[in-house]
Amino acid sequence: MIIRKYRPSDCPIMAKLFYDTVHTVNAKDYTEEQINAWATGNVDLDEWNQSFTGHYTLVAEINGEIAGFADMDDKGYLDKLYVHKDFQRRGIATALVKELERNAQKAGVHTFITYASVTAKPFFEKIGYTVKAENQVVRNGVILVNYKMVKAVNR
Repeated sequence: MIIRKYRPSDCPIMAKLFYDTVHTVNAKDYTEEQINAWATGNVDLDEWNQSFTGHYTLVAEINGEIAGFADMDDKGYLDKLYVHKDFQRRGIATALVKELERNAQKAGVHTFITYASVTAKPFFEKIGYTVKAENQVVRNGVILVNYKMVKAVNR
């Protein structure tokens, strides 16, 4: 596995990975209506690219194929973390998050926040995040549950 910085040319592949992952991996924890509202298949690539270039964004590759991606802003907010449906449980998410956190710590950030899906909550708990609140978000008129999770590391 290679972890590298995001390139704008990655964005369409990442959008497809996001859609495929939500529609397969997250389908065990959300209804079909929720999945369709969350990942419509109509990502605004310009908006995503702006977000990714404005954050510290990493891509994991296996044999030249994008296997996952994650991004964090300069305040420690982990925005997106998705691993390809065919590359689950191989340490990709852990490697991405560790590198994001390591980079943030070098910049003086020692508290990390994310809004984790029902599916991702156990993963984040395993790597030291704790639930601060259950949250409800509305996507395309449909309510989705996620969790505000926080991790503080020693300075």
